[in-house]
Amino acid sequence: MISKNEITVLGGGESGVGAAVLAKKKGYKVFLSDNNEIQEKYRSVLTHFEIDFEENGHNLSRLLTAELVVKSPGIPDHVQVIRSLKEKSIPIISEIEFAGRFTDAKMICITGSNGKTTTTLLTYHILKNAGLNVGLAGNVGKSFAWQVAENDFDIYVLEISSFQLDGMYDFKADIAMLLNITPDHLDRYDNSFQKYVDSKFRILQNQTNSDALIFCNDDPVITEELKKRSTAAKLYPFSLNELELVEGAYIKGNQLIIKSNKTQFNMTLEQLALQGKHNIYNSMASGVAARIADIRNESVKQSLSDFHNIPHRLEYVANVHGIQFLNDSKATNVNSTWYALEYIDKPIVWIAGGIDKGNDYSSIKPLVKEKIRAIVCLGVDTKNLHEEFGDLVDNIVDTTSMDIAVVTAYHIANKGDSVLLSPSCASFDLFDNYEERGNKFKEAVNAL
Repeated sequence: MISKNEITVLGGGESGVGAAVLAKKKGYKVFLSDNNEIQEKYRSVLTHFEIDFEENGHNLSRLLTAELVVKSPGIPDHVQVIRSLKEKSIPIISEIEFAGRFTDAKMICITGSNGKTTTTLLTYHILKNAGLNVGLAGNVGKSFAWQVAENDFDIYVLEISSFQLDGMYDFKADIAMLLNITPDHLDRYDNSFQKYVDSKFRILQNQTNSDALIFCNDDPVITEELKKRSTAAKLYPFSLNELELVEGAYIKGNQLIIKSNKTQFNMTLEQLALQGKHNIYNSMASGVAARIADIRNESVKQSLSDFHNIPHRLEYVANVHGIQFLNDSKATNVNSTWYALEYIDKPIVWIAGGIDKGNDYSSIKPLVKEKIRAIVCLGVDTKNLHEEFGDLVDNIVDTTSMDIAVVTAYHIANKGDSVLLSPSCASFDLFDNYEERGNKFKEAVNAL
């Protein structure tokens, strides 16, 4: 355990302020530093807890006196302040790693390129409905550290990104879920897919033979990597194909089957609240975790049947003169968009674009050729979309505001079509985050 010398927290958002509050409550001297302006709601928390902080720049000489730095996940390793800290060999950890040192709660940890949030919320929903004392944190909801500071949960369900995993060393998942791995955030990994894969596999670190790894047996990256690696955890594969397994999940006919704890759980696919291939995977993973946690079959079935999906993920918005509008703003990478295109069975006017993170669009080109009537590009730089899809789609239009994008898509679409916002890109060129982008889309649709 570190001494009571100063802990520095980098980043004054949900993650950073949560870590600062926990450190303060545990008796540490805390200094928080943010290169940008801190939102008023977080500034007031820092003031309330009498936490020393700075904003709109870093006092590097003070940062270099820290014994430990807790870094928010949005800060990349290549920025100067991180390089300077590393040169001084000052330990840099994530908020998840820091908070994990102050709780004995069981950890259900979920990562993957797509489906993390839905699976995290669904798993939490099942455990909460079963009456367990469970917290929801990580990349969704209130920060993990903040909850450890103020609550006493027996179990946490944590959505964990690769950026958070990069700063985790001693932390251990009691139940780890690895949903899928497709290229994403390669700009943070020197454009190396293997480095990104290695980051995701940190979810396995420190697991023992009393722990569990739930993984997608249909994902070739995961299955190949598992052949190269040794893990002490018990393996629970899930698949859309029938598997000869002792424990895990698969589909047989129209039945979802989960085997665990020497019992079998069945329900029909039609009974699932979440429909579509990607959501069947999410439901299987959550169901397996629930059965490992010894939740009763009937309770699991009820929760898988009555769950309501998150906003901005294939969210139905409206039907305007026979044209369906779907908000998939959370699709910030190509694989998320693949799921959306695969799911929709109507001709599509696709609103796409934003900040390209080194996207490889090859996987969705067959679906684009088959289903896309037109592409409405939304963003500051749309050159890549024209280069990638110009030979596949005749009608590609550029726009720089959500209002214009929606009106343009509406006029292009025919009755019976779907207008799909599924950007495949980050939102930061025109919006603060994917939530604002999705909300602007819904406002524009409702104004038609």
